Amino acid sequence: MSVRVRVAVVCAALAAATGLVLLLAHPAWDAPIRPLPVVGAAWIAFAAAAWLVRGLPIRWSVALILLGGIVLQLAALSAPPQQSTDMYRYIWDGRVQAAGIDPYAYVPTAPQLAGLRDELLWPADGPFCVKPGVRDPGDPALTLVPGCTMINRPTVPTIYPPVAEAYFLAIYELSPAGSGTTPMQAAAAACAILITVLLLYALRWLGRDVRRAALWAWCPMVALEAGNNAHVDVVAVGLTAVALVLLARPGRLRRTVLGGVLLGLAIATKVTPVLAGPAVLRRRWAAVVASAAGAVAVVYVPHLLAVGGKVIGYLPGYLQEDGFANGTRFNVIALLFSGHEATLIAVAVLAVTGLAVLRFADPDDPWRGAVVMTGVALAVTTPYLQWYALLLVMLVAFDGRAEWLAFAAAGYVYAEPDLGRFTLPDPGAVGYGAAIVFVAAVSLARHIQARRAGARRAESERSYQVLTAAPGVLQTTPQ
Repeated sequence: MSVRVRVAVVCAALAAATGLVLLLAHPAWDAPIRPLPVVGAAWIAFAAAAWLVRGLPIRWSVALILLGGIVLQLAALSAPPQQSTDMYRYIWDGRVQAAGIDPYAYVPTAPQLAGLRDELLWPADGPFCVKPGVRDPGDPALTLVPGCTMINRPTVPTIYPPVAEAYFLAIYELSPAGSGTTPMQAAAAACAILITVLLLYALRWLGRDVRRAALWAWCPMVALEAGNNAHVDVVAVGLTAVALVLLARPGRLRRTVLGGVLLGLAIATKVTPVLAGPAVLRRRWAAVVASAAGAVAVVYVPHLLAVGGKVIGYLPGYLQEDGFANGTRFNVIALLFSGHEATLIAVAVLAVTGLAVLRFADPDDPWRGAVVMTGVALAVTTPYLQWYALLLVMLVAFDGRAEWLAFAAAGYVYAEPDLGRFTLPDPGAVGYGAAIVFVAAVSLARHIQARRAGARRAESERSYQVLTAAPGVLQTTPQ
């Protein structure tokens, strides 16, 4: 296939993916057409484009990766969020802080915050309503203000860590009045594009194929969960990416400390980057741990002094609500075990995986161990919130083993299971179970191929040694 033809086919695949993202951002289908087939088609178009771009010259590839990533993000942010309402909490938390109130101090429906309501976040027909007379679960003496809102869980405190809260405040302060959801979406889309630029530079600096950046830039999840749903996870992913680049090469202690600080800030944005920790601890682990822990402590202290124990927000309630405590969260494990047994097995699998990564991960290639740790965590916890896999997508772009993206795709099987009469009975187990089988099969095939290639190299070396050792063979006769 010539370069021109390949470029045309890649552009066609990207155009198809962009059109499908637009369709998801502007849903216009009737009941018989479900979101999951559209998402699946977008993933297929993405896979085709990412496969074909590997055969293009670097210059063409870089241009297409950047332009394609930008166009996908623009398509996604062309409409308000469709698959998540988290962004409305982001805007609210930013507004509360701009009013000089700590975001962990009160729940959104507290009377102390009633004066901050507006039509964007508190429309009369909002999907989340509080009836008159409802008490604050954290302070039964306090009666909440009734009303409907776009903010999910309006009777509980925020769950987001301090760096995320600082990000919400910054975007709110920079947003023009009446700009709605666009500034938060544009900020997340910009973060996704900056991560693409970072990947292009970092992969080249590391001596790797820069075309791997397409695995992040063109992934439908990145467009939908950054440009459309504006999830703060993309900020945590960006901080983690910079941290791993710094920690992947030996150098002065200050580089290690800076990498640890950035990793700590990523964890203080969204907890999931802690999964990358075991892969970077074989080199100056004390410096990494101390700097990461110090960064987390520094950003938490002001809130701790202001609100005390309220700084943990809704995290305990979320873990209880989402089934982590009673073992119902682990859909694949639940096929064989239930209750506390499932929880113990989940903890054991994650602990063993973490220790294995800590023991065997190459400090010069932390993404490989981090991919395994993050992928196993997704397989065990089977989240129905698909954006939790954004971290994995970035790690795969560095590492290059695209089969692990199956766990990112599995999240949509769980999140959008409605297929009418063809709806899967247990979408979490089916989606993540299929991903486990796929990743295991491809990994086994890679292992067999590597062993065969190693055997062929060894045989070639032995043949060469025999030939060079035989009298008169491959020897120059003196004249």
